[in-house]
Formats: sequence, C-alpha cells, structure tokens
Amino acid sequence: MIDDDALLPGAPLSTAVRAASALLAEAGVPSPRRDAELLLAHALGLDLKALHHAMLLGNGEVPEGYVMLLEQRSERIPLQHLTGVAHFRRLDLSVGPGVFIPRPETEEVAQWAIDRCRELQAEGLDEPLVVDLGTGSGAIAASLAQEVPGARVHAVELSPLAIAWAERNMRPHGVALHQGDLRSALPELNGTVDIVVSNPPYIPREAVPREPEVAEHDPHMALYGGGEDGMDLPLAAAASAARLLRGGGFFIMEHAEVQAPWLAARLGKDPRWEAVQTHQDLNGKDRATSARRAS
Repeated sequence: MIDDDALLPGAPLSTAVRAASALLAEAGVPSPRRDAELLLAHALGLDLKALHHAMLLGNGEVPEGYVMLLEQRSERIPLQHLTGVAHFRRLDLSVGPGVFIPRPETEEVAQWAIDRCRELQAEGLDEPLVVDLGTGSGAIAASLAQEVPGARVHAVELSPLAIAWAERNMRPHGVALHQGDLRSALPELNGTVDIVVSNPPYIPREAVPREPEVAEHDPHMALYGGGEDGMDLPLAAAASAARLLRGGGFFIMEHAEVQAPWLAARLGKDPRWEAVQTHQDLNGKDRATSARRAS
C-alpha cells in the first residue's frame, strides 16, 4: 500500500506527479511521468492540457482515488484499463478487459488503407467498400469511417467480449459490425470489396510477450496467430481477402517485423496476388504487407 504524503488527497498536483512518477518508474512502468499525469488527469476529470495549466499555476489538489489508480498501475494493469480510453489517431476508443488495446504502430496501417480509399474516391469511386478482418476494438474500421466520408465499412470480430467494445466505438461512425470468424466472414461480399485491411493475431505460440500489460491482460485470442510461427491466422486473413476483393482490390495486413520477408514471398508466389509490397512504420520496422488482387 502506498504511504506517501505527497500523494494523499489535498497534496499539490506538481508534487504528486513527481512522487507518482518515481513510484511508477520503480515498478518498471515504461512511461512513468506520462502515466502519472494521465491517471491524475483522469481522476480530476481533466484533459492533459488542463492538468498542465493547473500544475503551472499551482491550482488544484490531489483527489480521492489517485493512490488506488497508482497502486493498480504499479501492478502493471494497463493504463487504458484504468482510464477506460485508448487514443488512436483522431479517436478516443472505449477499451477494457477482453479487448486488445490498439497500438500506435497500427495507426500507420490504418493510414495506408485510408490513403487508398481516398485515391479511389479521387478516381471517381465515391463509396469504396472496405472490410476490416479481426477488428478488435474497432480502431481501424472506425478511423476509416471517420476519416473517409462516404466509405462503406464492414468489420468482423469473433470474440463476444471484443464485439461489445467494438460496437460502442463504431456506433457513432456507421460501421457495419459482424460477429464471425475472419476465415469465413461475409461470403455475400465475395468479389465485390475494394479494400481489405487486417491486424490479425500473429505472435508465435512460444513467443510470450515480456510486458505484463500484454502477457497478462491482452486476450490471448487477440495475440497468438496459431502454429509455431504464428502465421495461421495471417494466412487465413490473406485467403479471405483474396476471396472478398474484386480484381484490382487492395489488401494490407499488419504483422511482426520478422514475418515480413516470408509473407511477401508467400503472397508473391500466389497467382491471386500482384504488386506485393512491404511497408515500414515510423520506427523503420517492416510493419505491414500489401498486395493487389489479380484480375
């Protein structure tokens, strides 16, 4: 139990943030200062800008409940589970136990799909048809619907727990959400889809993540791709994309950096695909592979 006067209700905000940052750093939290501030802002009902302003002016005091949040974060419960929010591109997504927390690198995958949507609209296709396979929280699908007005977006998710979060996140954006297996999803759309995007589970069976936030709190069905190399579900997503896409349709899928050469080679040998390309994220890692459906 935390027993530090600097963190008790009524303490100054700046003093509390310094003490909380030290506490979280000692617990091994990767971004202790930012997490300390985000938890305090959440406890106060403020955004970060308002919190920083209050700290600068010396206004405000630590509220009830902040110590409990810090104790939970010190136990490596994910920050997003404590605040209930994951920030993704322009969205504040509702998340919690049972759904995969979207990662910053996936924002780039969404961007590539968004760019292709906009290219199609510039070519005269006002309402491109898009499918997101394995949508999880709905981050990619909701971003596409929000940022590409006119796009008709469908999202597929198997997990009943994740579906509940995705439905909440997609409701304002008009995404059509389907509960089902990405292997067999949406047969009624076969051969008609313009873009398929996917961030499927792809971690190999024996590659248990080091971070407690991931290993102990992200749902296993959203992490492990099946098979020793983790590629069962990524290959299933590619097969479904080939089935769903029209000739010339665009497919892009996230994967681990080490899987990029093998996946590019595999798709390159498949006559259903052409123009296979590896895409790097902002850290220079091979983050995704795209391909065009052969006519």
